[in-house]
Amino acid sequence: MLQLFDVKSDARILFGPGRLDELGTLAQELGFTRTLLVSDPGVAAAGHLGHAHKCLNRAGVHVLDFSGFGPNPDADMVAAGAAHAVGAGIDSIVGLGGGSSLDCAKGINFVLTQGRPIHEFLGYGNASKPMLPMIGIPTTAGTGSEAQSYAIISDPKSHTKMACGDPKIAFRGVILDPSLTLTQPASVTATAGYDAMAHAVESYVCTKRNPASERLSREAWRLLESHYERVLAAPDDLSARSAMQLGAYYAGMAIELSMLGATHACANPLTARYGTTHGEAIAILLPHVVRWNAGTVASHYGELLREAGRHNGDISPGEALARRLEELAAAGSLPSRLSGVGASKADLSLLAQEASEQWTGKFNPRPFDAAGAREVYECAF
Repeated sequence: MLQLFDVKSDARILFGPGRLDELGTLAQELGFTRTLLVSDPGVAAAGHLGHAHKCLNRAGVHVLDFSGFGPNPDADMVAAGAAHAVGAGIDSIVGLGGGSSLDCAKGINFVLTQGRPIHEFLGYGNASKPMLPMIGIPTTAGTGSEAQSYAIISDPKSHTKMACGDPKIAFRGVILDPSLTLTQPASVTATAGYDAMAHAVESYVCTKRNPASERLSREAWRLLESHYERVLAAPDDLSARSAMQLGAYYAGMAIELSMLGATHACANPLTARYGTTHGEAIAILLPHVVRWNAGTVASHYGELLREAGRHNGDISPGEALARRLEELAAAGSLPSRLSGVGASKADLSLLAQEASEQWTGKFNPRPFDAAGAREVYECAF
């Protein structure tokens, strides 16, 4: 039986080089007059923050900046952002940057409008009051946060990632301007792009997949797989950048309509325990999870190979896809083993238990528990 799904979106999406110029017009259309602009110092150094300011100021929108957050925004950072905005008459929020900026913007919206700590919004649909309209502007091609009604916020003590969702937190406007990604470091292009490919692969086979999400996952995979190596080799290729950003957005939409799986469940404990970059953890784990899942979803993996024009009958679909994913990770100079990022074999049992408790693992196509996580970690070590 086909999985049920529900699609609802009030967002206006602007895609194409130079579309950041239209930020002021979009803000006016959404009724912005005093906005909180959430962005990190790297985006400011690249000149994008100043550009956004000019666009908003020309439209008569007063701007309050906030940049007090890190690569994995936590509850304390979100609380600081909300406190920064209290009393400023903020009626809107703009998130400008990578997934951290966008998630932090969403987290601030929860706390600022609901008057409660971010921990209380773990899960979905726990915001009882109206929320501020937001515009999301990604400067990387990776997380797809701009397409999702979840904020991923870390617990500052345990470093556990909390997924806080509500339909009211979705961005009302999204600007996908691939020219903004030209300034991202090569390492970010590699890790963010690989993460986006993992989103396409995992959403395509998760237990919540449905006809709408599958179509988005396939198109995301087609765009990302065929342009990832190109954007690494020719970082100024705006056509490749455009394909990667659109692919990352489609993958984010696929997650919004379905879910992820064991790769992300196994990756989160590595970030929490060792500080492993999320994209690097994903690159290490995804090929092994594909092999581990292959007996359950071999036909779906075969469909992804055919979508990329890479199917052949010499080896099984799971093995063929895993090898292709390893090739892509190598192209991005990403690590291939847990031992290469400081993981300890003595920690594998604890990591496996933590992975089994991650929410994304519940949607893996092959039933996933601590024993399964241990198998994946052992293969990846």
